[in-house]
Amino acid sequence: MMSALKKIIWLCVVAVMVMQTPLLAVHAQEAGGSVPSFIRDAEIENYLRALATPLYRAADIDPNSVTIVIVESNVVNAFVAEGMNEFFYTGLLQLTDSPEQLAGVIAHETGHIAGGHLIRGKEEMKNASAEAILGMLLAVAAGVASGSGGVAAGGMAGGASMAERSYLTFSRSVEASADSAGMSFLDRAGVSARGMLEFFNKLKDQEMLPADRQDEYVRTHPLTQDRIDAVQLHLDSSPLKDAKLADKFYTMHERMKAKLLGYLQPETALLRYTDNDQRISARYARAIALYRTGQADHAITVTDSLIKQEPANPFFYELKAQIQFDNGRVEESIANYKKANDLLPDSSLLRQAYGHALLESKDQDRASAKSGARLDLAIQQLLESNRLEDRTPLTWRFLASAWGRKAELTQDPHFEAMATYALAEESAAEGKDKTAGQLADRAMKGLIKGSVYWVRAQDIKLSTTPDDDGKKKKD
Repeated sequence: MMSALKKIIWLCVVAVMVMQTPLLAVHAQEAGGSVPSFIRDAEIENYLRALATPLYRAADIDPNSVTIVIVESNVVNAFVAEGMNEFFYTGLLQLTDSPEQLAGVIAHETGHIAGGHLIRGKEEMKNASAEAILGMLLAVAAGVASGSGGVAAGGMAGGASMAERSYLTFSRSVEASADSAGMSFLDRAGVSARGMLEFFNKLKDQEMLPADRQDEYVRTHPLTQDRIDAVQLHLDSSPLKDAKLADKFYTMHERMKAKLLGYLQPETALLRYTDNDQRISARYARAIALYRTGQADHAITVTDSLIKQEPANPFFYELKAQIQFDNGRVEESIANYKKANDLLPDSSLLRQAYGHALLESKDQDRASAKSGARLDLAIQQLLESNRLEDRTPLTWRFLASAWGRKAELTQDPHFEAMATYALAEESAAEGKDKTAGQLADRAMKGLIKGSVYWVRAQDIKLSTTPDDDGKKKKD
């Protein structure tokens, strides 16, 4: 991961603008815009995955087939979309008070998946990355709401919420069906439906407010007293009504909320979590908030105290590495990224961050045996990140850079072709079919015919090149 909770995309209603600066999305929100942005965070995704996996299995859904997506927005909402992608807004994550409440939301959204209620849009969504899917969904939503597929970008900020609501809203009968399925999944997973009831009760007064003052979740998930009564009736007869999740989930939930506050509202976090509050979650939020407000040395001191207390926590090492990396101390960050990866080797985001740090190492500035070895290690980490999660545009961008440097170092044109292939994969993940096809065609000329990468480049070319009838060719 390029950073813990680092924004890599600012999503427009009509277009997806990739590779912007990490803080651009934050500035857009602070300026009053309503355009959501996309977040990647290894720790929060790890928590959501741990909470959701038993529910997916209860629904007879392969957990690996579901992509969990975090959207930075004060809006309270969640929805499912093409390719079994579950989108959770930070406003909703911060509103939940317990892991059971969040599990209730996940169970409900999983009910939509099991019931075949997925939001569907353009054909390109099928193989695109999650950030590209969100951008396409908002574009389709804008078109649906306006009656036109060519909505002007000029009105995106004001119209994004309205367009999204129009496109994502399910009927009340479908919502009740998702509730019923979700409660059955909770039962099978041994989780109380009390969290679902508590979350609905938090929102029930919203129904009495004017539409423009309601939370987005209520607008897109019509909430009725009948739905609340159905959950209450189920809970009253459930042997699990007083069941509690394992303590680790409460710890993870508390730290998720503290982390989000530290990143998204650092000034508020510093006021809420003072030096006198010695809880780990409080110090964690404070360390993040200090880093976000430019107090790197103080942030590292607090993070070191967290590492001392929990030396086997990969996310504390990740935070320290991120602070060091973002403050120009790349060499120091490498050891901490390595430690985080050693503790959590199956995280694609941590692998990506480690590989990126190796790429930015000073050793890459000169041709030497050490530089070559570090470059090979960076490529190894990025390939492993890609193996764990293959639809991440940023990983492909880093691989393109790594293979490009390898070509310069070795003067081997094969690596130049590999760099071009990686850019083709990046474009394909972003849904930029024309560019992906052109890059794939160029890469094939330098790749070994019949090799794994050549075959994959051919697949990209064929799937993005129109045939004689103007339709994309299929494998």
